[in-house]
This record gives sequence, C-alpha cells and structure tokens, in this order.
Amino acid sequence: MEYASLDHFLKTGAEALAKGPVAMIFVEDDVELATTMRHHIQSGFKSVLVFMPDAFVLPKDVEARIHRIPYDCGPRNAVVNAINRIIAAAPGIWMYYCYNAEYLFFPFCETRSVGEMLTFHGEERRDAMLTYVIDLYADDLQACPMGVSLDRAFLDRSGYYAQARKDPETGHPRERQLDFFGGVRWRHEEHIPKDSRKIDRIALFKAKPGLKILPNHTFEDQEYNTYACPWHHNLTAAICSFRTAKALKKNPGSTFEIHSFRWHNSTPFEWHSRQLLDLGLMEPGQWF
Repeated sequence: MEYASLDHFLKTGAEALAKGPVAMIFVEDDVELATTMRHHIQSGFKSVLVFMPDAFVLPKDVEARIHRIPYDCGPRNAVVNAINRIIAAAPGIWMYYCYNAEYLFFPFCETRSVGEMLTFHGEERRDAMLTYVIDLYADDLQACPMGVSLDRAFLDRSGYYAQARKDPETGHPRERQLDFFGGVRWRHEEHIPKDSRKIDRIALFKAKPGLKILPNHTFEDQEYNTYACPWHHNLTAAICSFRTAKALKKNPGSTFEIHSFRWHNSTPFEWHSRQLLDLGLMEPGQWF
C-alpha cells in the first residue's frame, strides 16, 4: 500500500499499526532494497513500513506486501523523528527499525517467528531488546566495489569488546548498560565519526506513551537501554549490516584508503543464526 506522506499514513494507516510486531525500514540508497524487505516480511512482522524516496522502484511482489511511505532519510534526525511519530501513534505495539541492506537475525529464527520471540521476551517483563549491528562486507572489492555481496558476504569472527557506559551527569557506570564495539567500524575507526563507532542498537522495543528514541540509538527511558534484567541473561539479536561497508566505499575520504575489508579474522557469513550464536554475537537467554 502506498501513501502520499508520513502524515497521510498516520491519518489513514491505523490498520498497519493495530497489531505488532511492526518493522520500519529506512531506505538511504537503492542497494538491496528487495532482499531487505523480503527478509523482514519472512521474519514474521505483521506490518512492514518502508520509508523511501519515490524514485526507487520495487518488484511488484514486494510492493504488494509493504506500506510504502515517501520519505527522505538524509536530513539530520529524520529517522529519529519518524520513529518517534510512529511510537506516539501505536502505544503498546512491539516495533523494530533498520536500514536497507540490513538483515535481522535472532536465536532460532529459521524455525521461529519474531512474534514468538517477542512474546517470550515480554513474558520476562522486558520491553526492549539489545541488538548488535554486525558488519558484513564483500570479500573482493574489485568484484564488488560497493562492498556489498550477499553471495560473498564475510564478517569478523573476533575483535568485539564492551566498555562501561557512564552517566554523563555523575560519571558513574550505568547499571546493565555497556557500549559495544567491533567489526569494520573498529578496524577502520579513523574513518568513522566517534559518535558512530558503537555497534549496539535498541532496535526492538515496545512503544508506550512518552517514549522517545535518541539519535545515538538509545532511549530516554534508561531501562530500555539495558542488555538484561537484574535476575538473569535475556535474549539479544543481531542485525547483519552492509551499511558501514557501503558508507566507507562511498566516502571519498576513505574509499581510496581501503583496498579490502578482509583480515585474518574474517570468515564467510553463513546466513544462519547458529553461526551468530556460536560466535557469541547474540544470546538465547532462557529461550530454548
């Protein structure tokens, strides 16, 4: 279904927000549009909202299964503003957001739906889920100059670490909050703005009145930013993303400096949750 604008969607698209989970996909360019949308449709989202320019063309089978909203994701805070408007329109609904050329994986996603996972997560009294953004990249930049290839995708199997997240007012570490780093952003951090080097994102969350997301992928409600409850480990998920590789190859300041993303800890991405679990890149918690 197509809409004239975000305002038009919020006035007429209430049915798309009536039942969750709802996915929001923000389109920055024309790379892997159909695969991104098909992946999230197949993951079990009840509605898939796609914020994208009018100029981009989609296959008819994809177009028929999404809610297409004309939107320019380029301006500063445009994505944050859109998410906050959707949150305000659908309190009580589980939501997710990502960009094109990003793919959500969660424990056992090959046989279970995202709705099943979030039902369990909610039963553990959790209203948000930490996701790690795992950088994907093509193995050969001569063959794939944009750094994107689904058939030849690689990821880093090690090099990830966490640091205490400090409260800016007190300077003390925040309870059950960490800043996570690694992947291409870590190895090429000289080309990455400091505010963009973290790989943690609260991408799955339950909307509620007054909830606001911030530009750094965290929420004003600090409990939403925690990786687990006080009692035990909780589920986490992974967003496997070509976004950093794309940006580094598009940026004139880095494209000629980077001749390959591969290093001795690169490994082919198997497009399966088991690999991510084995590498410790997501956590099943108590869900078996």
